[in-house]
Formats: sequence, C-alpha cells, structure tokens
Amino acid sequence: MKKLALMLLPVPLTMLAPVAHAQSSVTLYGVIDEAFQFVHNADAQGNNLYRMQGGNLQGSRWGLKGTEDLGGGLKAIFQLESGFDINSGKMGNYNGNTLLFGRQAFVGLTHQQYGTLTLGRQYDPVVDMVQPLTADNYWGSTFTTPGDVDNNDNSSRTNNAIKYLSPQFAGFQIEGMYAFGGVAGATGSQQTWSAAASYVTGSFSIAAGYVRMTNANSTIPRTGWTSTSDGTFDGGFQNLAYETAKWVGIGSVALQYVAGPFTFGGRYSNAQYKADSQSLFPSNQRYNVAAGFVNYAVTPASLIGVGYTWTHSAGDTSATYNQVSLGGDYNLSKRTDVYLVGAWQHANGTQRVPTATGSILTTAVASVADYGLNGNSSSQIMVSLGIRHKF
Repeated sequence: MKKLALMLLPVPLTMLAPVAHAQSSVTLYGVIDEAFQFVHNADAQGNNLYRMQGGNLQGSRWGLKGTEDLGGGLKAIFQLESGFDINSGKMGNYNGNTLLFGRQAFVGLTHQQYGTLTLGRQYDPVVDMVQPLTADNYWGSTFTTPGDVDNNDNSSRTNNAIKYLSPQFAGFQIEGMYAFGGVAGATGSQQTWSAAASYVTGSFSIAAGYVRMTNANSTIPRTGWTSTSDGTFDGGFQNLAYETAKWVGIGSVALQYVAGPFTFGGRYSNAQYKADSQSLFPSNQRYNVAAGFVNYAVTPASLIGVGYTWTHSAGDTSATYNQVSLGGDYNLSKRTDVYLVGAWQHANGTQRVPTATGSILTTAVASVADYGLNGNSSSQIMVSLGIRHKF
C-alpha cells in the first residue's frame, strides 16, 4: 500500500548552520501500520484467507525531510522516504522494482511569496491535491477502487519530475509537473505530465486535476510498462491486462464539506488506457468511478465512516464493481491508534485478464482494493483489524 505522509508527528533534529541568521533542520519521521486481515473468497478456489497484512490505512515507511534557510524568504528543501513491509522487513516494491527511497526522493526550493519548485521522484499533482479530499485519505485502500484503476490509492510515483506548487491566492492554488522520458530522439516516449488546482473556503474544499503517463515507444508488441511513472498495475486483475497501453490518462475531481462532527465527501474520475498497434489488447479501455463517504467524529479521539464506490469499465470490456466500505478508528494517543475497516464488493460483466501469451476476456470477479486478491466469484469481503503508530 502506498499512502501520503499526512498528519505525521515528526521528531525534529535541529542544527545551526555556520552562516549568521541561517538555520537548517532535518526531521526523522515514519509510520508503522499492521493488521490482522480476513478475506472471504480470496483466490481462484474460493478459499478464505487469514493473515497479517501491513499498510492498510497508510503504507509503512520511514523518511527524512529537511530545510535550509537561504535568506530573503528562500529555503532549500529535501525529502527522502522509504517504504517497507513490516511482516518481512523487505524494502518497498513499486511495480516489480524494489527501491530504497521508492516512495519519494526530491530536492528543491520554496518561497512563501513565489511558491515551491522540486525535482526528483515525486507524487503527481492529482495525488497531492485531489486525493486528500477522498475517503482514501482517512481509511486507506479499503474505501477505493478495485485494482486502483484510477490511482486514487497513490499506486504511482514519477521519476525525473520537475514540479511547481503555487502559493495560495484567495483560497486558490495550482500545481504542475513534467517528467522527462530521457529517450534520445523521442522526447515523448516515457514522459509524464500533470496539472491540478484546488480551492478552499471555510468548510468547503474542491480540487481537480489530470495526469498522463506515457509508455515507451515500440515497433514490436510491448511486453509491459516502462515509463517515468510507475503506473497503476500493482493490484487485482481489473487493469493488469493493460500494462502495454500507449498511455494512461486519469482525470479526477473531488469535493469535501465539514459540518461540525460530520465530514461529507464525493469524487468522480475517468481513467483511459490507450491502445495502439503495439499493445496486447485490442481497443481503448476506460474506467468511470463515482464515490462518496461520510465520516462522523463520535468523540475527539474516535471516528467512524461509511463509503460507497461505483466502478464501471467500458470500451474493451463492460464490468461494474459496486463496493460498500465501513471504518472505525480510535486514538490511544497522539501517535498511536487502532482501527477496524471492512468492505463488501460485488462484480458483474466481463473483464480482461493477462495470460502467458497475451490476454483473454473472462467473467468479472470481485477484488477489494489493490491487494491483488482475485477470487472466483462475483463477491468478496475483506476485514482488517489493526494498529498504527506514527513517529
């Protein structure tokens, strides 16, 4: 699971720089998330699964981030963030690649008046601005799409990226990103670009954005996904057959309203998987997603929530996935909480699945979130009882 480092409680390590009036700081932070998980209809034989599973509300990670005051309101910033599997101790895996700082690795400059410019491996602007307004920000992937077909669960990061975030003007803020493919003579090959905007006024927030991730050029059928962006191919069967797409484009919009102890949210996304003559699927695939959630703060220390997600595929296939999710969270302290999240999903229609020689159409099966657990029927239930500690 891959999540943003939101609402962490860091431990600062402050160091005085040798230049007068200049100050630097480095912060060590992290999240450890672990749960006992039950899955009904977890494999091709329809067996139930009982296991320990980490990274349910947030992916387990540790990181370093820092700033240096350069004077005149200008600061240098950096962030290095490493994901890991709490149950095996292994480093995080990102679409088949095990990376030390696979979650984030960037350096840049920031100024309160002129904005922030960062360079390196980063999240795209849709993740930065739209995802925080969705249920995934509170409850993790159990409240989002099967296979993470629209990257609402932050499956993808982008290499070689230049990103700019503007200051906020009267509630408005914009962000843009471009990632160089790095292929001589083929500028567009493997490139990624994205833009997003947000508006906040009082208790109301809205954000929208678009990201396009481009695969490598090819004169023969592609065998997979090679891009500056990881892509969204680390979940169930819902989109694994489209790794050979020419490009993937995702447009998203989300809004949120806070009324006393209640938080209401809704979102819509459209994900396009473009086919060309080198793709191993015959025609363009798209996913339309509509979702909503309601949170209720029972006490300052406890939160409950309910969400509904509708995912519909069209073009190459025709499938519908209906999912209802429930969650509860209780803070034992400022750094430690316990949680219970669960989801029931029902699928119907057809979906394309990969094979050793290409792909085939089959009856759609349920697969909650992006855990990659594909059952053998139209329904699946997943429940996780866990603990999360932030440092």
